Amino acid sequence: MTENTNARPIEIQEFSPRRAPGIPVLILNTLALLISILIVIAGGFLISGGSYALGGVLIAVGFLYACVFAPAIYSGLKTLKPNEALVFTLFGKYAGTLRGAGFFFVNPFMSATTPAVSAIPPAFAAAAASVGMPPPSPTTGKMPYPVYGKKISLKALTLSNDQQKINDQLGNPIIVGIVVVWRVVNAAMAVFNVDNYCEFLSIQSDAALRNIAREYPYDFSGDDDDEKTLRGSSLEISERLKTEIQAQTRFAGLEILEARITHLSYAPEIAAAMLQRQQASAIIDARKLIVEGAVGMVEMALSKLGERGIVDLDDERRAAMVSNLLVVLCGNRDAQPIVNSGSIY
Repeated sequence: MTENTNARPIEIQEFSPRRAPGIPVLILNTLALLISILIVIAGGFLISGGSYALGGVLIAVGFLYACVFAPAIYSGLKTLKPNEALVFTLFGKYAGTLRGAGFFFVNPFMSATTPAVSAIPPAFAAAAASVGMPPPSPTTGKMPYPVYGKKISLKALTLSNDQQKINDQLGNPIIVGIVVVWRVVNAAMAVFNVDNYCEFLSIQSDAALRNIAREYPYDFSGDDDDEKTLRGSSLEISERLKTEIQAQTRFAGLEILEARITHLSYAPEIAAAMLQRQQASAIIDARKLIVEGAVGMVEMALSKLGERGIVDLDDERRAAMVSNLLVVLCGNRDAQPIVNSGSIY
């Protein structure tokens, strides 16, 4: 059984198409268009004077240039802003990527190619609005794609997907949100290797987040302070997210600049229980610290009393003093002292 290699993404090496400065071509073509109009007028005069053959030839030549060649040359004029690119095809084959800000003239027979037109992912709505992109169509719900029409943006863009519910390593349902900063570095691969590189990135980011979140607990699950968690190991999680998303989107011509978790919380159905657990853990840790301090204070008090000879305590009195001091020091309410006016015996 032979393997279908045509289904594999291809590595495309970008190259610049042959181009010329646009201003000289624009001026020359405009002058030629004006001359063609004069030729048509001259042909009309010749016909009126009886020179039908010569007048017909001049009119045909003038109309041919004015109606065919001049518009074709104008269509080869392209304007690019900084961090924009145009991907061209010529008769179905990749013909180069035009980069660099300026006004250029390229082969008029080349056509700019863009990704498939589809509804833009919700995560890109904010980015689209920031560059003045028109709102979605009220009938189809679709919006012009990509953001710059046929031009591919090479700027750094931000993807902020919807929050999703995932089970962490311990099986606890959590709500996680991710933000990805990315840019197109190979416009040809972005156009030819995937159908819609924005939607492709959105799906791969969600998949990478789901895979990585399952490998870590939300918070510390034991006494191991070196345990990696989603809440405490943000730098490591961000680096893993960036690496995995980059591996999945490399053949789409995308570069992942940064990927990090922006929202992390327990799912509503277990949030109250987990809050009680955190509160209980905090209370236990606080009690341990209080007991350790109280024992040290009792030990110091007994030692000072013995050294200065203030009072001679037998074992029973010592035990009673230790008990009273621990109750006072470890209690979570203010102590209510009882004055003893007689002997303790």
